[in-house]
Amino acid sequence: MKKLMYFLLVSLSSFFIANNSFSASTEKTTMTLDGLTIIDHLIGTGATAKSGQQVSVHYTGWLYDANAKDHKGQKFDSSVDRNQPFQFILGAGQVIKGWDEGVAGMKVGGKRTLIIPSHLGYGSRGAGGVIPPNAKLMFDVELLEVN
Repeated sequence: MKKLMYFLLVSLSSFFIANNSFSASTEKTTMTLDGLTIIDHLIGTGATAKSGQQVSVHYTGWLYDANAKDHKGQKFDSSVDRNQPFQFILGAGQVIKGWDEGVAGMKVGGKRTLIIPSHLGYGSRGAGGVIPPNAKLMFDVELLEVN
């Protein structure tokens, strides 16, 4: 009986290890005091992005849709689709506040999702006829480089 129990235990353990069925999630979700949600999918191993530095990112942006799969509504922009990374000075106000706040602290190689409330995005003005007024936004961001 002990041999049978041992065999079952080893077999089940091997199955779960092979299928990663009990591995812990590596995602970490943080919500800031002003309502920005940051979901880290992959923590990078390179330099950390700090205010005043030029950063290079790949991103895809969607209108947030509470009813859509993964909350990704209409896609409105993507540096990935253009195969052209986007560069900006972090903390200099060159991008929406949700980006300055959400990219700060990322490490090169990191991937995160930013869910940006309208007051940290384009607010009541919207943007370019593509982003309506008061839109909540969602971005997948990968930090490529910090200078």
